[in-house]
Amino acid sequence: MILNHLMGLYTQPKKEWQNIEKNHESLQSSLSHVLLVALIPALCAYIGSAHIGWNPVASSEKLFLTTHSAILMSIAMYFGLLVGVFALAYLAHWMAKTFDAKPTFTQAIELASYTATPMFMVGLSALYPELWFMMTVGLFGVAYSVYLLYTGVPIIMNIPEEKGFIYSSSLVTCGLCLLVALMATSVILWSNGFGPELAGG
Repeated sequence: MILNHLMGLYTQPKKEWQNIEKNHESLQSSLSHVLLVALIPALCAYIGSAHIGWNPVASSEKLFLTTHSAILMSIAMYFGLLVGVFALAYLAHWMAKTFDAKPTFTQAIELASYTATPMFMVGLSALYPELWFMMTVGLFGVAYSVYLLYTGVPIIMNIPEEKGFIYSSSLVTCGLCLLVALMATSVILWSNGFGPELAGG
């Protein structure tokens, strides 16, 4: 069932990871989870940028993106988030042999999608598009995602916690590299005329 582990991962993460390990869902269900949750930041970013507006630093005037630009940016964000999750799942599956783990790709998708969920939920902060607020909430989201990764890897991959720590640290490093790559791609696209268009600009 879509989102059926969401509350447990926030209230009792270790116990919920054990439940996920005992009752693995189908690949279709895991994909449905990430496809649905990734909509949250994309839709909230569209609403926040096109209809609520944000205040840039040292300015009292709100800025808005054009509807067309906001839609394009939200679509790009959605697919960028999906690429990030699938890349993390691939890396988790690919690296497993190094740590004597033999997960299925479905397990790797479960790990990546549920680990990324707090970062996706952070997208709700775009409905109050103040930089300090979004940065604060974002830091909490990233920190909790990393915590879920460290607690989930030993359970989902069925390896000792010592190996799980090194495995998780490797995945975090790869995740940071993916994030930098996505940011670099965004900068390149923006510098080539694919950046956001301000309303009234």
